Amino acid sequence: MPELPEVETTKTSLKPLLKKQVAQVDVYQPKLRWPVPDDIHRLQGYTLQQVERRAKYLILQFQRLPSQSGAKTANMPDTKSIIIHLGMSGSLQQFQVGTDKRKHDHLIMQYKADDTKPAIQLHYHDPRRFGAILWFDDYAEKLFDHLGIEPLDDQFSGDYLFDKIHRVAENAIRSCHNKPLLKPISRPIKAVIMDQEVVVGVGNIYATESLFLSGIHPITPADQLSKVQLAELVKYIKEILKRSITQGGSTLKDFTVASGTTGYFQQTLLVYGKYKSPCPTCGAGIDKVVITGRASTFCPTCQPEPS
Repeated sequence: MPELPEVETTKTSLKPLLKKQVAQVDVYQPKLRWPVPDDIHRLQGYTLQQVERRAKYLILQFQRLPSQSGAKTANMPDTKSIIIHLGMSGSLQQFQVGTDKRKHDHLIMQYKADDTKPAIQLHYHDPRRFGAILWFDDYAEKLFDHLGIEPLDDQFSGDYLFDKIHRVAENAIRSCHNKPLLKPISRPIKAVIMDQEVVVGVGNIYATESLFLSGIHPITPADQLSKVQLAELVKYIKEILKRSITQGGSTLKDFTVASGTTGYFQQTLLVYGKYKSPCPTCGAGIDKVVITGRASTFCPTCQPEPS
């Protein structure tokens, strides 16, 4: 499954399409996680102005420039945005115009040539069809309102994580209304850092690796960790995500970026997927435990189980 670094890498790889005008949109399979909008073809004539990322969603912002619009039409706004989620196996890949559609290419968006760049076809490729292409205005509230902080934002810190675990903000409000205070979160720390309402985009790979580097057992109750330990964990989460982005993502199974290249971060993994292999630090056998339905590998020596 493409994780946050893969989505960020995809965002960067779409830069060659900025300021290019959409010439044509062809949908070959609308049945994704949610149906592709029937009127997605209305992006024709719009120019891609910006690509953003929120959690593991891409937001493509288009604008109809004055030179393109001519007479205004009530049903044609000046700006339109779409949300793209890559699901389990999705990718966006760029090809020369005229490239044949491949199996599992569900949408092709063709961009016109300009003075500096040739015409390009952007293919949405998704063998498992768990991804999505949606109008931003229709789904933004549903998809984004509950999401937590971005892991690479400065606001994501050990103090932030400590306050979330100990429900500081919630209890301040409850105290003002004379309501009973909530107990701190005692779920396993790995479940907490993978909770999208706490912090977005810390997937199984990156949670496993950061806990190993922090020396924290994945089942440790979150409220047992000190601010110092949480600050160390946040530091490694940021470092690992940044390194993965630099290396193009983990490239598990089907994932490739828009240029067709693959990432190399998987080659540097320390414990993820290394069950029974020797620990790279101490040589002990890597063990695993299941947390919220996900296997989590760890070193029983470097990450001692909490007492």
